[in-house]
Amino acid sequence: MEKIIIDGVGLHLVEPDKVSMPWVGQPELVTQVLAAWLVLGEDDLPLSPRLVGKPGVGKTTLAYYAGRVSKRPVYLFQATMDTRPEDLIVTPVISEERQIKYIASPVVSAMIKGGVAIIDEGNRMSEKSWASLAPLLDSRRYVESIVAGIKITAHPDFRFCTTMNDDASTFELPEYIHSRLQPQIHIDFPEKEEELLILKKNLPFADDKVLDYVVEFLQAAHVADERYSVRDGINIARYALKRFAGDGDGQRMRTAGYLKEAASMILDSPAAEYFKDLLDKKGHEENN
Repeated sequence: MEKIIIDGVGLHLVEPDKVSMPWVGQPELVTQVLAAWLVLGEDDLPLSPRLVGKPGVGKTTLAYYAGRVSKRPVYLFQATMDTRPEDLIVTPVISEERQIKYIASPVVSAMIKGGVAIIDEGNRMSEKSWASLAPLLDSRRYVESIVAGIKITAHPDFRFCTTMNDDASTFELPEYIHSRLQPQIHIDFPEKEEELLILKKNLPFADDKVLDYVVEFLQAAHVADERYSVRDGINIARYALKRFAGDGDGQRMRTAGYLKEAASMILDSPAAEYFKDLLDKKGHEENN
């Protein structure tokens, strides 16, 4: 864990996140995020976009991918309704030597290293927590740690964004916070071709017929304004494939049977009915 000194106080930085989050399709959304982060001149400042959409449409993946495309280290912070201001900035812990050790949050670590800070599900956080970041998100570009007694200024390369589910807001954020989280980039369900590409990217070992079933399920659900997402589809296909692989008694259920079971367990019984309807529409049964 890297340690730096700010105003005589030792601050330990966390490592950036290195995870596999491939972004498939909708390149214009990546362009929009990168445009928000662009700096046009000495007097310009980057914007701090908020990515808004239904759960499971890929908001975090988009933010992470854009960060990697920008050639910056990316730091993820998962917000909850219990997130405190000190969680966002500096947290004191007791070291093995029984001394106070100050740990920088992912946000502050990104500030210092010139990385990208992503606050995931930011509308679960209270106004009090967001208020601690207010000076970071305007022209001041700093935060203050009351715990450590220091002011931390952001590196010029630092960039920020947050994701927000459009139906999971625990706290109603005030206008002075929303005005700092601009522009709003809306992420919707992908088109059929893009949805199939996402499934193939995440499940390269899956049979094409399984993926075709799942894509048809998702597209029908989108038309019906259901909130089932591509993430749900990936989980359904993954579990159905595991059920088939684990079927050691020689009995081969129909592919749709596994998918119906998976949809019922991962989502709900109405989701399972979509697969039955798909079979009825096709007019035949498919066997693995």
